[in-house]
Amino acid sequence: MRTLRTPEDRFQELPDFDYEPRYAEVSDSEGGRLRMAWVEAGPADGEPVLCLHGEPTWSFLCRRMIPVLAAAGLRVVCPDLVGFGRSDKPARVEDHSYARHVEWMRELVFDVLDLRDVTMVGQDWGGLIGLRLAAEHAERFARLVPANTGLPTGDYPMPDVWHQFRAAIQGAERLDIGRFVQAGCRTALSQEAVAAYDAPFPDDAFTAGPRAMPSLVPTTPDDPASAANRAAWAALGQSMAPALVAFSDSDPITGPMAPILQRHLPGAQGREHPVIADAGHFLQEDAGETLAGHIVDFVRDTPPRTR
Repeated sequence: MRTLRTPEDRFQELPDFDYEPRYAEVSDSEGGRLRMAWVEAGPADGEPVLCLHGEPTWSFLCRRMIPVLAAAGLRVVCPDLVGFGRSDKPARVEDHSYARHVEWMRELVFDVLDLRDVTMVGQDWGGLIGLRLAAEHAERFARLVPANTGLPTGDYPMPDVWHQFRAAIQGAERLDIGRFVQAGCRTALSQEAVAAYDAPFPDDAFTAGPRAMPSLVPTTPDDPASAANRAAWAALGQSMAPALVAFSDSDPITGPMAPILQRHLPGAQGREHPVIADAGHFLQEDAGETLAGHIVDFVRDTPPRTR
């Protein structure tokens, strides 16, 4: 697999994101290796909170959450998906698949980092990947926080706005990543923040990941990922891991998934789920501190299960 690696100087002077990057290699599934990046903060022995970003962002998206979670004594781990951020970037759209992204993240967080009793916070593709991991490796997870995300199987239609987004990504001659992120926010991004979202992609050759992800969302019942996602829904429907469904009030793409997740997840029953005001699809950008505060309260209210 041919890969590209974003030069480190692209990540200089990131606003409010001076965390030291860490790196490890995972299998590319073709006999080679891929370097994945992550940042972390908080005490090394704190309960781990795994923050998984979505398309087309990277761990920079979590910068407003990290200080709040770390100050509460939690170990915050924020990886960059393969193809995004500081992680290596497979050069071809065809190198990306849903199954590969699940396996790449599994290898990093379990085989490399050996995270246990994890609180999974997944937004957008971070949830599509994180919920699969939680379904397939339930013993590793203490809590689930799906946030503006879902687990599509192709059995139900995606909203029109999502199809518009996919068409815009697939039809763009050059991907303006910062502009796409801004379109998913209620607040106006600073020029420095827009530049930070653009940083992983020096030119369009680096954008196979962002270009691939919309086409990997199952939209038909016979999609390659549909059966695995149906199995994940079934497993999650039996999981007693406490769940907090933390959606924003202004996300037309994933908003309808909030009540479905609240009904389906046993660990979500009898719990008050926040609706985060004045936040769009990228609620970590619009209201990261608020989201993190809800997560801190949730962790404190749900002690780890006794083994």
